[in-house]
Amino acid sequence: MSIHLHLRAVAASEIRDDQTWLAAFMWTAWENHPDEYAAGIAGSIDKVWSSVNDLYAAGEALDHAAAEALDADADEPWTLPIYGGRPVAHSADAAPSDPPMMILDPPGVSQAADFLARASFDELWHVARAKLTGWGQDEAQARQEFLDHHRDLQRLYGRAAAAGHSVVKAVWA
Repeated sequence: MSIHLHLRAVAASEIRDDQTWLAAFMWTAWENHPDEYAAGIAGSIDKVWSSVNDLYAAGEALDHAAAEALDADADEPWTLPIYGGRPVAHSADAAPSDPPMMILDPPGVSQAADFLARASFDELWHVARAKLTGWGQDEAQARQEFLDHHRDLQRLYGRAAAAGHSVVKAVWA
């Protein structure tokens, strides 16, 4: 069984804060994923997005002082790329198969992009490596997989922040 975290940048003015509408929008985006990925407006992580979040959680140890300089009401920057955003409630007419979704608004997207741009992958990997490779996977292969996810997220969030866009997240099973 395949399960993905699907991320899609979109202008905030184009988003309807309605789960049924967002599910249809994200399904169309998923069907066009190769083209949208190539355009830098979409990304996806198969199965291991929680582990990618664990990689970024190492940023807490590495960058706590910088995080304190951010707005006290803001999410910690390392939480934003994967789990940041507000959940979209299922409407009464939502299909049982509609995926869980979140919307990260433009200020959060900018914070996520800033974190990803300044986070040293090598430093994050050094802190999180043992947790991310403990299941017997070849370390070099695991490192490359996480580096690829990191670069994809840098690209997506960087472009979305530059455009002032939100990022919609859906979990597809």
